[in-house]
Amino acid sequence: MEFCCFPMRMSVAPPSYCFVAFPPRAKDGLVVFGKNSARPRDEVQEVVYIAAADHEPDSKVECTYIAIDQVPRTHAIVISRPAWLWGAEMGANEHGVCIANEAINTREPAPESEALLGMDLVRLGLERGATAKEAFEVIVSLLEEHGQGGNYYEDGDSCHTFQSSYLIVDREEAWVLETIGKYWAAEKITEGVRCVCNQLSLTTKMDAEHAELRNYAEGQGWWTTDQEFNFSEVFSQADDHRGCCSAKDSLEKHEESITVETMMNILRDKASGICVDSDSFLTTASIVCVLPQGGSSPCIHYFTGTPDPSRSIFKPFIFVDDVKHVPKVQSPCFGEEDPAKKEPRFLEKPDRRHELYKAHEWARAVIENDQDQGHKLMKTMLDLEKQGLEAMESILSSTDPLDPTEVADLFYDCVDTEIKFFK
Repeated sequence: MEFCCFPMRMSVAPPSYCFVAFPPRAKDGLVVFGKNSARPRDEVQEVVYIAAADHEPDSKVECTYIAIDQVPRTHAIVISRPAWLWGAEMGANEHGVCIANEAINTREPAPESEALLGMDLVRLGLERGATAKEAFEVIVSLLEEHGQGGNYYEDGDSCHTFQSSYLIVDREEAWVLETIGKYWAAEKITEGVRCVCNQLSLTTKMDAEHAELRNYAEGQGWWTTDQEFNFSEVFSQADDHRGCCSAKDSLEKHEESITVETMMNILRDKASGICVDSDSFLTTASIVCVLPQGGSSPCIHYFTGTPDPSRSIFKPFIFVDDVKHVPKVQSPCFGEEDPAKKEPRFLEKPDRRHELYKAHEWARAVIENDQDQGHKLMKTMLDLEKQGLEAMESILSSTDPLDPTEVADLFYDCVDTEIKFFK
């Protein structure tokens, strides 16, 4: 299906960042993963838990724009996503796999035709991959079969299309995957720190690539076989200087071990540009995940569910049976009447704010307009976050098995408490 949109202007990918740190750079045998999602300022992100499920043979799954074949079983996932679409900007699954997506511009524009969004592939990778490698293989297989394309924004006036890059992480390794249409290259990471941003970062070190990648580059006249194959140099736009991944310095400059608090502070850093707050774009949601290597300690996933991590708090989530759903971070459902589903799309923009978002709007107004009260409110919020971090630290350091009943309501209770503080 062709996406019908008004004359397109060249979209610029907002500066968005995701990070991973492995031991020994990360503390206590923990893998620490984080992402800021930079999106249009007025866009609402929701946090959604979806239980594992079995599916009927020959059934389909309706992604943002297209339906594809469903698999027999999907894993439990928790995701942060723009409320109008099916996929996810970032999230985790019950097996300790975490994925983040970045929109990127390359010398080949992404098609306007409706296919899978990069964000759809994030969710599909989480639902279908029990390891980072499996999720990586899911994504590249679906790219080959269905391609990527369609409007990245809820915008009826312009069509904003991007290629995608991914950071795919589990307890043992990470894969950096960068794509141009159905073509891709990937690098495996098992140590140190890594940043992925809205520019191509892979150069000559590639641990896997599409079988026809080099032939395609040669056919386009972008590379000749007598040259060393440098992925970024071949596929980046001429004026793309690949400077944004200098954000990696934000991790590397930390001489001490990197902790969950380190990652949260990096995501809150506005001076570096990692925390985006511009006229057009805002960090609309953030995630930090802690993945213990070895042992039986649970993975812990922290979500803000609200914009601007410098004015939001990270709330923990742990996968167990009977996780309590949290309607207060889920946007209203408009069903088949949703302007994102009706064609032509995006003729209207409904109010997608959820209860936590509305409460946080009030808090942001207080912080901006009343210095004393705003300072007190931020201290209260950060004290609440600290209590959660300390509780999670005790779970990670405990030798006793986790009692699922103690954490099934964890994220629900944190959201509920946060809203009560705002009121």
